[in-house]
Amino acid sequence: MSRDAVAVVSLLGTFATLWMLTTTYARQLAGFMTTCIGAVGEEARGMDSISTELGVSGFIVVARTVGLLAAVAILCAVAATFAQTRFLVSGESIKPKFSRINPLQGFKRLFSLKSVVETLKGILKITLLLVIIYVSIRDMFLESSRYLYTDLTTACAHLVDVAVSMVIRIAIAFVALAALDFLYQWWDYERQMKMSKQEVKEEYKQMEGDPQVKGKIKELQRRRAQSRMMQQVPGADVVIRNPTHFAVALRYKPERDNAPIVLAKGQDSIAMRIVSIAEENKIAVIENVPLARALYAQTDLNMEIPPELYGAVAEVLVYIFHINEKQQIVK
Repeated sequence: MSRDAVAVVSLLGTFATLWMLTTTYARQLAGFMTTCIGAVGEEARGMDSISTELGVSGFIVVARTVGLLAAVAILCAVAATFAQTRFLVSGESIKPKFSRINPLQGFKRLFSLKSVVETLKGILKITLLLVIIYVSIRDMFLESSRYLYTDLTTACAHLVDVAVSMVIRIAIAFVALAALDFLYQWWDYERQMKMSKQEVKEEYKQMEGDPQVKGKIKELQRRRAQSRMMQQVPGADVVIRNPTHFAVALRYKPERDNAPIVLAKGQDSIAMRIVSIAEENKIAVIENVPLARALYAQTDLNMEIPPELYGAVAEVLVYIFHINEKQQIVK
């Protein structure tokens, strides 16, 4: 919110009201002056009665003139404020805060960017105001010699025109300053609303959780999944491996499986563990580089192998079942 914009709107509203009601104000003031002058010769009445009458008349005139201007200024200020804040009403500004009377905080505010900008704006406004007033008064003095040859009404009218011209110049200058101040306040507000990198991290932690904790949870889940996977290897019928990089453990029980099931698969160190467990449990381990790569890339755990691999896997299973039958016959 730009306070300069509020001040300019109040100034323009007050000046417009004064301009439109100049004749009315002049009549009211002239009537009051007539009453005051007339009361001077009324020696018959008491001083208390005259003072009371003049006081009441003066209060009424002030209420009709100054009171109306003050009301217009207040309405313009409220309207300009609500127009900028979109009718936002907050009680935070009137709450007592001890930081406002803290000398250290006040010293920091004194040398802050906002205070510097406000100081520069104040100097600029005073400079413009003095320049405009000087130019207006200078022009008036240059033409004041003509007042000797003009009547009072014409001279007063010229003075009013000079005053109106001066006020219009001041209003135009202050409107430009208010527009610049509004843009600055908008930019400063957006800047203050931006979060720092630390605040972004904290918000991310609150929304998504601490990345370190999530990483540890994922690592624990991965280890548990590997442990469950390794526990299934002893139930496999065959392990197909690429000598050192890939290993896939398959199970095929014709009475319950429609196709071979992938019980475990892994790469590098996990592949070596699968092979080691298979050898400990006397499960056949077959080296087939292209089939091991294809199974690792195209299958998921506890799922059937894809149809395009049926033929290659069937040859391996037939070979394994044939060897097992021979061993049983020998025994």
